[in-house]
Amino acid sequence: MTDANAPRFVDLQVHTTASDGALAPAVVVEAAHAADLHAIAITDHDTIDGVAEAEEAGARLGVRIVCGVELSTWFEGEELHLLGLHLARPETMRSALAALRDARITRAQRIVDILNARGVPVTMDAVLREAGDGAVGRPHIARAMVAGGWVAEFRDAFDVWLGFGRPAYAPKDRFEVADAIRLVHDAGGLAIWAHPGDLATVARLTRLHAAGLDGVEVLHPSHPPYLVERLVGNAAQVGLLLSGGSDWHGNTDGHRRLGGQLVPKVWLDAQDARLATAASAASTSHS
Repeated sequence: MTDANAPRFVDLQVHTTASDGALAPAVVVEAAHAADLHAIAITDHDTIDGVAEAEEAGARLGVRIVCGVELSTWFEGEELHLLGLHLARPETMRSALAALRDARITRAQRIVDILNARGVPVTMDAVLREAGDGAVGRPHIARAMVAGGWVAEFRDAFDVWLGFGRPAYAPKDRFEVADAIRLVHDAGGLAIWAHPGDLATVARLTRLHAAGLDGVEVLHPSHPPYLVERLVGNAAQVGLLLSGGSDWHGNTDGHRRLGGQLVPKVWLDAQDARLATAASAASTSHS
């Protein structure tokens, strides 16, 4: 039996088969329930298609589901991943997300063409089979390469071919962070900088806050303890919310484990409070 007084934890970055995760949304929620998580955010790349199934499972199992999405954006010439959390009106994003998913297919075809030119005969059909109904990404290309026997391990595909600076890397189309933040806010959500690493300086956070950024993902598997401490301080100095997640894609091993970041529920409570305050202010201004 769970101790009612025990601290509760959440995981605010989780992926499913709606994009490049390995497990269906309902199975992800079952895993969250088994891990005794109070809440998880479904943050698939460029799609909200996994949220409804997750919400149904969450209602059955008593796990809160936060409607979210992960967007690849650009800020000052560098790629920045943005989480949209607490999307109250996700339907407003559907056409924009569909365009982003189409761009993913175009990028995947460019990568396949590069691989073919360099003697790796993986096909786009094989990549699409790996993706199924999910938003296509490099992990699906990597899985197709493993299935075809052109690399031994999933990680090898990135280390040798697909990672940044590798021979088959192809950049994404530019989607400016200010536009992405506006898209998230129009859907009633909060815009959170995902796994920023040491790029989240006070100066850069201040500029992003001016563009509408609401918070920073400080707990992430790629962030060592010293960096977490620094990010917490930087976020506090700028007035940004804290967030965190495992960035779980369904792996059964490795350091990205569902709930492994021990993100405190009070961080989710603070996000809820910020949204409630904004809603109250909007109601007052329209009364």
